[in-house]
Parts: sequence; C-alpha cells; structure tokens
Amino acid sequence: MEATPGWAIEAIVRAGQRMDQRGWVPATAGNISVRLDADRIAITASGFHKGFLDAGSVMQVDLAGKPLTNAKPSAETLLHCQIYRLDPKAGAVLHGHSVAATVLSMEQPGPIRLANYEVLKVFEGQKTHDTSLDLPVFDNTQDIPRLAAAAEATIAAGTPLGYLIRGHGVYVWGPDMNAALARLEGLEFLLACELEKRKLQR
Repeated sequence: MEATPGWAIEAIVRAGQRMDQRGWVPATAGNISVRLDADRIAITASGFHKGFLDAGSVMQVDLAGKPLTNAKPSAETLLHCQIYRLDPKAGAVLHGHSVAATVLSMEQPGPIRLANYEVLKVFEGQKTHDTSLDLPVFDNTQDIPRLAAAAEATIAAGTPLGYLIRGHGVYVWGPDMNAALARLEGLEFLLACELEKRKLQR
C-alpha cells in the first residue's frame, strides 16, 4: 500500500492541534480525515490524543471503512466514509466533542435553530445574518450503521452546517481542510453563543 502522503498527514496534524487548543477534542475524543482519492481516505487511528498526532497516528481506509494500513480504526470511521460517499465535494471531515455541542444536543429534542447571527454568513449559500439554519441532532447509539442510516438523508440533502450526535459531538465537512476548519470554528462559535444565550434566559 502506498504511504500516506505528507500533505494529508500535515493537514490532519494541524487540524488536531487547532481543535485541541480550543478544547474541542478532550482526551482521545474526536476524529479527523481527508480524502486521498476516489477510493481512499486518511484518518486518525483509534486511541490517539488529537493534540499530539504524528504520522503514526494516521491510517488509511477505503470508503467501506476497511483498513488499508496496519492500525486500528475508530468505530466512527464509518461515519466519515459515509460523508465522502454521499458528498463528492467533501475533501475533509472533522468530528469534535465540545462542551457546547454536547450540552445543547442533550437539551434539544429536535434540530437546533441558529438565527440572526452574523457568523451564519460563513456557511455556504448564506449572504446575510438575517436568516436561520437548522442543525440536525441524531440520537447517540453504539450501533454505527443505525446512526449512519439516520444521518444519510441529511448528508445527501447537502446540509450547510453538519450535524450533532446527542450527548456526543459534532460532524462537519468541507471541500478541503481549511474549509472544514472554518465551518467547524463558525459552528462552534454559534453553539457557544446559543448556550450562553440560553443561560441568560433562565
């Protein structure tokens, strides 16, 4: 098997450091991936702290989640693979476990509506703050195929935001790592604002 390209390792390591600095991937939580070609992705292997990644922390899988290098994939690798299969424009996928994403997803029975925030303009197709977007929330389960089935229609429809797993974390993606990071940072800012707003309303 061809070695993982240096650019892919560098992009994943850099993303892990950025997410760690902001407290979005505590302990060994989260996963980061990039598309290598039509059939393969590079993704963080199971059990590594995202703030201290290196070449040995990154593995390759095919789009069915089958390991192509000698490392153990996370069970949630299949959720990354699903995004790449359903969205041909996806070049990078990020999964984090921030406080805001975790708490809001546990309190909200349905989608989280984000409205009238200036930062909404960071998302594709949005040209004004005077709008609202719904962030889907799916129930958490260890049955990853079941979770993937619940998220499939949302991904296929081209959600501009990503989605939350209840009590677990957030998934976002973009055409490349820089775009995916911008989307994650924008969404995490909005979720933090929403959490603070709800505290003030109590």
